[in-house]
Amino acid sequence: MKTVLAIGLALALVSAAACTSAPAPAQPSAAAAPRAAAPAQTPTIVIYHAEGRRSERVVWLCEELGLPYELKYRRGDVAGSFADIRAVNPGMGVAPTVFYNGERLMESGAILQLLLDRHGGGRLVPAVDSPDYPAYLMWMHYSEGTLAADAVADYRVARATDSKAPRGDETAGQRAMRFANDFLASHQWFGGADFSAADIMMVFPVAYATRMNVADMEAYPNVKAWLDRAESRPAFKRMLAAARPDGRVAPPPALTLP
Repeated sequence: MKTVLAIGLALALVSAAACTSAPAPAQPSAAAAPRAAAPAQTPTIVIYHAEGRRSERVVWLCEELGLPYELKYRRGDVAGSFADIRAVNPGMGVAPTVFYNGERLMESGAILQLLLDRHGGGRLVPAVDSPDYPAYLMWMHYSEGTLAADAVADYRVARATDSKAPRGDETAGQRAMRFANDFLASHQWFGGADFSAADIMMVFPVAYATRMNVADMEAYPNVKAWLDRAESRPAFKRMLAAARPDGRVAPPPALTLP
């Protein structure tokens, strides 16, 4: 009987010790504050450029965003600038050829999107859920996929025939200009309410179409007013000073007006 009592006493003592040594339940802690996203590291951007070419778009965007860049071209020597581009991009000697943190990139629209996605911080792009975003995206692609393609095609057809500016039936390039003019009748910018990268993309083909006499700017008053607003931006003027200090160098000949 004593043995049984001793065993019972021992078990009770072990149980009590286990209870007193068990860790206290953890107290609920306040929820940790959400971490702010770390800003993207400043990239190394080297822009191989030729005056009056689409590489101006990349320079302009960098000026708008305050991104540092190195600009490589031979001032007043477009042929020499393209020779330098072919030296670093022999498979596709185009302007822009951009080295982003050492990676070689082409296609101005893609380069703009990369810089905006990584370093824009929401600038120059409408919010994805905003009413302006669908139009912004359309004009980003319309600039090259429709307007530039059609205006260049009109120019080449005319150069292959009589080199005269088309001023009869509406051409594809003129239709593309009219569509843009109609949109701007009810919008301040191609991105909607605010200036955006879509406007940067659209300046080149609009200027090309009118400068080459593919289209008559006077027929598109809304486009004309928009272009004046876009080209009055301080960042655009800084781009000109850096990338086109002497105006257009060796431009192709404009079509002859009737």
